[in-house]
Amino acid sequence: MTPTRASDPDTTPGLVEADSTPAQHSRHPRHVPHSERSPHSERTPHLQSTRVSRPGTGRPAFFRSSTWRAFGYHWVTLLLAPFGLAYAVTTVSLGASLLVTFVGLIVMAALVAGARSWGTLHRSLAAGLLDREIPAPVRFAPRPGFFGFLRSGLADGAGWRALSHMAVSFVTSVLSACLSITFLAAGLGCMTHWYWYQWLPPQEAGDGTWHRGSMIAPDVYVEGFWWQAAYVGVGLLLTFLIWPSLNNGLARLQASLAAGLLGPTAAQDRVRELEASRSSSVAGADARLAQIERDLHDGTQAQLVAIAMKLGDAKDRIAGTEAPAELQHLLDTAHGTAKDALEDLRGIARGIRPAVLNDGLDTALESLAATAPLPVYLSYRLPVRPSPAVEAIAYYCAAELVTNAVKHSGGSRISVLVLQEDSGLTLSVKDEGAGGAGSGTESAGTGLAGLAERVRTVDGTLRISSPDGGPTVVTVRLPLS
Repeated sequence: MTPTRASDPDTTPGLVEADSTPAQHSRHPRHVPHSERSPHSERTPHLQSTRVSRPGTGRPAFFRSSTWRAFGYHWVTLLLAPFGLAYAVTTVSLGASLLVTFVGLIVMAALVAGARSWGTLHRSLAAGLLDREIPAPVRFAPRPGFFGFLRSGLADGAGWRALSHMAVSFVTSVLSACLSITFLAAGLGCMTHWYWYQWLPPQEAGDGTWHRGSMIAPDVYVEGFWWQAAYVGVGLLLTFLIWPSLNNGLARLQASLAAGLLGPTAAQDRVRELEASRSSSVAGADARLAQIERDLHDGTQAQLVAIAMKLGDAKDRIAGTEAPAELQHLLDTAHGTAKDALEDLRGIARGIRPAVLNDGLDTALESLAATAPLPVYLSYRLPVRPSPAVEAIAYYCAAELVTNAVKHSGGSRISVLVLQEDSGLTLSVKDEGAGGAGSGTESAGTGLAGLAERVRTVDGTLRISSPDGGPTVVTVRLPLS
C-alpha cells in the first residue's frame, strides 16, 4: 500500500497510510470529559437480582395483576419443563455415549454452551412475569482454536448450572403448577358447589337413600343450606387467602431457584464490583490527567509564553542602547531559559495526555506517525471510537512501541495497525529490525513491562513475537470501553 505524506508545518513529516483518512475523523462523536458528565449518566451494573415495583399493591392479593402473572408463570414453566429435562438428559447421555469416538466431547461442549439460552429464556420470564430482574452470568468467551472451544465449553460453569436448572426445575415447575392449579380449582369449586352439584350423578347411601351432593365422608354428603354455606366459606378461604399466598410463594421460590442457578455466582458478582470500581478509577484518573493537561496548557504554558515574549521585547528595546553587557547577557539567558522551560512544559503536557487525543485516536496516531524519525505506515480500521481511557492507553502503547522500534530495532520502517476484533480494539506495531526482543514482558525490559501493566488495568493483553532476525510484532488487545 502506498503511503501518503501527512503535512504538519511544525513537525517533521512522517508516513501515514492512505486508508486513514480525515473522513473517518468526522464520524467520531466528541467525548465529554469525565469531570463534566452528570452522575446520572453513569450506569452501575446490576450485581444482584432486583424486583420492579408496580402499582396496585394495595388491593387484595387475588385481584392483583402480579398474582395472575405468577399464575401464568407457573403455566409457562410447566410447558417448558419437559423440553428442558429432555435437553439436559440428551446432553449427558449423548455426550457420554459418543465419548469413545471423541465426537462426544464436541457434542457435550456445544450443548453445555448452548444451555445458556435456557438461562436467557428463564431470566426473561422472571423479569416479565415476576418483576424479578436476574443479571446474566459472565459472557461465554471461547478460547481460540478447536481445543480451546472444547475446554471453554466443557468448563463453562454457567452452562452446567443451566443444565442443573433444567433438571431441578422440572420437579419444581410441575409441583408448583399442580399445587397452584389444584388449590385454585378447589377453591372455585367449593364456592360454586351449590350450583353445579345438581348435575352430579346420584349416589346411594348405606340406608338406601339417594344423594347428589359431594361425598366428603362415608354416608356424609354436602347437601342442605348449612353444608353448602360451609363449602362456600371453605372456597372463599382457599381462593382469596390461601391460594394467592401459595401461588406467589411458589413463584418466588421458582425465581430464587432461577437466580441461584441462572445468574452470576457470588465470586462473579465480586469480580463485577471490582471491575466496575477499577473502571471508574481508570476513567477518573484519565479525566484528572486531561484536566492537568488543560491546566498546564491554558495556565502555566500561557504564563511562560507571556514571560518569554516580555523578555524578548526587553531584549529588542535595549539592543540599540548602551546598556551594560551583563544586562544584555542576563536578558539573553533569561529569554533562553524561558523558551527551554516552555518546551519542557509542552513535553510534560504531551506525556501526561496529548491534547490531540481530544480529536480521536486516529488523529493522535497520525500525529505520532508524522513526527517519528522513521517512516511509519498507519492503518486505522476502527469503526467506533473507544472510551477516553482506552484511547489514552492505546496511544501510549503505540508511542512507546514506536520509540522502542526507532531506538533498538535497527529497521527501516514501522507498521502500525489498529482494528476491531471480537468487540475489542487490537493494536499491532511491527518493525523490520533484527528481532530478539524476547517472548515475554519479563525479558523485554522495563518499558514493555510497564506497558503490560498499564494494559492489564483494563483487562487487556500484550503479546510479543520477536524471533532472531525479525520481524518484531507487538500486539495489544484492549476493550473498547
